[in-house]
Amino acid sequence: MPPREGRHAVWPDRIRAEVVAAVQAAGIEHPWAHQARAAEHALDGESVVVATGTASGKSLAYLTPVLSTLLDGAEAPNGRGATALYLAPTKALAADQCRAVKELSRPLGHSVRAVVHDGDTPFEEREWIRQYANYVLTNPDMLHRGILPSHSRWSSFLKALKYVVIDECHTYRGVFGSHVAQVLRRLRRLCARYGAAPVFLLASATAAEPAVAARRLTGLPVVEVADDASPRGELVFALWEPPLTELHGEKGAPVRRTATAEAADLLTDLTVQGVRSVTFVRSRRGAELISVIAQERLAEVDRSLTGRVAAYRGGYLPEERRALERALHSGELLGLAATNALELGVDVSGLDAVVIAGYPGTRASLWQQAGRAGRSGQGALAVLVARDDPLDTFLVHHPEALFDQPVESTVLDPDNPYVLAPHLCAAAEEHPLTDDDIDLFGPATTDLLPQLEAAKLLRRRTRAWHWTRRERAADLTDIRGAGGRPVQVVEADTGRLLGTVDAGAAHTTVHEGAVHLHQGRTYLVRSLDLEDSVALVEQASPPYTTVARDTTSISVLETDTEIPWGEGRLCFGSVEVTNQVVSFLRRRVMTGEVLGETKLDLPPRTLRTRAVWWTVTEDQLDRARINPEILGGALHAAEHASIGMLPLFATCDRWDIGGVSVPLHPDTLLPTVFVYDGHPGGAGFAERAFHTARSWLTATRQAIASCECDAGCPSCIQSPKCGNGNEPLHKRGAVRLLTVLLAEAPGETDAVTADPGTTDPGGTDPGGTGETATAVRVGETAMAAGTGETAAAVRAVETTRTAGTAGTAGTAGTVGPAGLAEPASAQALESAAAGDADPEEAASGEAVPQDSGARSAGAEAAETAEAGAKVSEAPAPAGEQSGRVSAEEQPERLPAEEERE
Repeated sequence: MPPREGRHAVWPDRIRAEVVAAVQAAGIEHPWAHQARAAEHALDGESVVVATGTASGKSLAYLTPVLSTLLDGAEAPNGRGATALYLAPTKALAADQCRAVKELSRPLGHSVRAVVHDGDTPFEEREWIRQYANYVLTNPDMLHRGILPSHSRWSSFLKALKYVVIDECHTYRGVFGSHVAQVLRRLRRLCARYGAAPVFLLASATAAEPAVAARRLTGLPVVEVADDASPRGELVFALWEPPLTELHGEKGAPVRRTATAEAADLLTDLTVQGVRSVTFVRSRRGAELISVIAQERLAEVDRSLTGRVAAYRGGYLPEERRALERALHSGELLGLAATNALELGVDVSGLDAVVIAGYPGTRASLWQQAGRAGRSGQGALAVLVARDDPLDTFLVHHPEALFDQPVESTVLDPDNPYVLAPHLCAAAEEHPLTDDDIDLFGPATTDLLPQLEAAKLLRRRTRAWHWTRRERAADLTDIRGAGGRPVQVVEADTGRLLGTVDAGAAHTTVHEGAVHLHQGRTYLVRSLDLEDSVALVEQASPPYTTVARDTTSISVLETDTEIPWGEGRLCFGSVEVTNQVVSFLRRRVMTGEVLGETKLDLPPRTLRTRAVWWTVTEDQLDRARINPEILGGALHAAEHASIGMLPLFATCDRWDIGGVSVPLHPDTLLPTVFVYDGHPGGAGFAERAFHTARSWLTATRQAIASCECDAGCPSCIQSPKCGNGNEPLHKRGAVRLLTVLLAEAPGETDAVTADPGTTDPGGTDPGGTGETATAVRVGETAMAAGTGETAAAVRAVETTRTAGTAGTAGTAGTVGPAGLAEPASAQALESAAAGDADPEEAASGEAVPQDSGARSAGAEAAETAEAGAKVSEAPAPAGEQSGRVSAEEQPERLPAEEERE
């Protein structure tokens, strides 16, 4: 990618001279044109989104007007006539930005008092922050759970609030983004009550239609600044396919060297040459392995270099991560193997190269990671090392799929009643709701308020709705969907806390006998106590690594509605996805050779949610010329494509939904494809899919048939988050199958349809069970089952339905021979292959984006073996899968960071 010259401008006259001088003292003589333009809009009182490339100076674009305004406010009689609020998706980013603000504003003295306020902030400091800080850096979780419910204690801060900065705004997508959108509306409402109308300043390096996404997020008109005027050095982007080895896999197939081994060698070579680099890895274990392998290789060359390479991932203690960040920033570390914890804007300037071990799931994430190199305008290298799966293989052979396509759209739907209802309750507790609030919270509010009143969640008095329960309304929902207490990893002999593992991943990563890696040291798990959430480990050096195997099944709990589609049927109702880790394999590190299998006795985990599913009969399969050999692949391909198309109809994000396809399901006794909400109790997406099924599946068929590829590609049937490595898939079979199914589908009068070009979440509900009523019933059921504990009492509109209380959330597991799907679950929503975050930090209050926790056994093993035979489990043959889930797409979740005041 060619270099680009920069275009300078001058700061607006209204930026105070002291701020301009402070910027110049930091070595920046003149702003880039986009920085000056963004500052101008901010000073004019216009909300603005800066959507320019990585390392283009977005932070300075919003900091200059903010600092100038804070300086004006410091002259007020109380010394705090203006305040600003900064929101980051992770604590690491907030801490990094606080350091940058303090450094930049040092010449301004005590006029700028920047401080981080999050779950790690000592309680004795919080009162000072409320009374005296004028630039508070926090996250949406703390705003939702801490600041807004205690707004009376923050009144002086909110009264003077001039700016709200939303950094890395592209991360607020799907259900998480919809929750954040409602949190921001609650913030705007309280600010208005205190007489403030803050300007919103948003920043993102990878946003499609940034003004549209920013307007949807904030509910305000937003000006877009996307013309990047910063200079850029040449970026050499290599697509690297590992070589074939002499080993052979299933049916004698040749086997490639793993992406983990190749990335470790590249990291070693770069370190030896003194090149500062980061290797992004999809899993925590992969990051640890690459670090260990690179250190071993470096020891053979120069032992002094072994200490200059380390791993960085979620699950470390906060002080460990801060130390690693400082070491990388100072240059003490030359190389780092990291999960996408470093993908967001933490300043690691000065990097020369980035290695990406496996496609991270989205183009947005790919460019975020590649953009970490060349941060001072110098030339840089980015290398995407392909994993041995169809998706990565396709991408390295078709560069146009990466370089000629825009980044993915940021999809969110603040009007989703499953999201809106608990925030209306929270808003009512903060200050009684009136008809004047309907415009702020959206048109769905009109229907929801009477239903919340009928459900006894709100009570109307005169012209306002009041919250009347003992529980804190803010605890009705966890905006990230995290669940479960993190498991503490403790060294048995010393009692030292090594780190944490999120509750959902504990069964697969710290089960008894598991090999656990931590900062290059190897431990064996002695025991896992699920009740106390503690895993005891002991240091060891086994010649193997471990891979958990699990089984997954989906069962129909209740069919609410079904429509005949010829001989087949389209259904909507409640399902339960059950995942159980049953054993683990011991694999030799160097070759991937299986040394043995050990049985485990762990409890199953379940996710009760809502799903749409359709069935086909044997006669329909005959008409579609689908024989048993291709049935699994045809169903799997149709499932993938339908999930990819659903965001056009349900205003969801692909990562919010899951799917499974089964050649013979024990409940339907027919070949069945399920698409389900990846949130406990449902989120309205499957229900919308049911009511738009004809148009939805027609668009799905058209998308597959019109694709120019021969056997399937990421544009049609391959998925970036398939737990089965996109196997099996049969493109032509999927087209024929959908053709027959749609030929017998009911007409437009029998099923509500949507224009495929719109993302309006509205629509009628012929079944009489509209989404708003369903959402309220879910909340009412949860309240009825309440224990008085606010968090457990509700999950307001997302937790349980009359079908039953959700069990312990499942996790992203690996594929075992008895089940071909990874489960979708509350936990699985977290680990985004798209570069999202880490629920392990929920209780510790330390969130970092993480790699994919949703991996097949093949993907997991590929990251544990330096080189070796292909180890993914083959899909069970068609006709032998009765009662087994065949193939899946797993929902993912964004950075988990549960903050409590």
